[in-house]
Amino acid sequence: MSLTKRIDQARKAYAAGDPEASAQAHAAQRIALAATEEHGRASDQYIGDMVYGGLDGIVTTFAVVSGVAGAQLGVHVVLIMGLANLFADGFSMATGAYLSSKSEQEYYEREKEREAWEVDHFPEGEKTELAEVYRGRGYSPEEARSLVEIQTRDRDRWVNAMMVDELGMMADERKPLLSAAATLISFIVAGTIPLLVYLVGLFSPAASGVAFPASLVLSAVALFGLGAAKVLVTERSFLKSGLEMLLVGGLAAAVAYVVGALLKGIGG
Repeated sequence: MSLTKRIDQARKAYAAGDPEASAQAHAAQRIALAATEEHGRASDQYIGDMVYGGLDGIVTTFAVVSGVAGAQLGVHVVLIMGLANLFADGFSMATGAYLSSKSEQEYYEREKEREAWEVDHFPEGEKTELAEVYRGRGYSPEEARSLVEIQTRDRDRWVNAMMVDELGMMADERKPLLSAAATLISFIVAGTIPLLVYLVGLFSPAASGVAFPASLVLSAVALFGLGAAKVLVTERSFLKSGLEMLLVGGLAAAVAYVVGALLKGIGG
């Protein structure tokens, strides 16, 4: 059982008021096994990029579709604007994800180098800082000194303690390129959903007449599904999360539709 599943089991046991199930989740052997299995798992780190990339893709693309539909423009215009937005925004988001992840990692490494230098050159000062952090959390002076003594026995552990306890910084193990790729792929895949019926309309004139209502239904289903998928990251209620995203996406589409309709009137 992975660490994530063990924690999920503990939460369910707590919610159900089941001491026996909670005891099973906290069994020493299960905790050790979960920690071992969790070590080195990298795929879960990109779930957030995929979910939020997909949500942005479908919301922004359907907003474009709604705006064009509100202006009562043709299928070709919908596809041109929709596809242009899809790939341009997808690339922009992927670039942002790459630069953001890379910048955070570079900043973390720079701060870690500084902390390591201070540990080497001002060890007593660093110990004092760490002790003050622990005392600020409610530990007694004796407990704080004991914690400092334990943390500073190993240099790497000491530096990591300064990063986490003093600076509140955790290492981001995601690879920036993979984060960007996950964002781009999910953005394009999800963002294509509102355009599917319009693409069919190029070859089937009958589909053009129901393109916007069909796109609306497909987008609503996808928005709810992706919103529900956020529970993989947020661990909230899938129903609440799905409805919340459906509402947000619907409002964005409604605003775009109204703006398109107004611009159509202005343009005569």
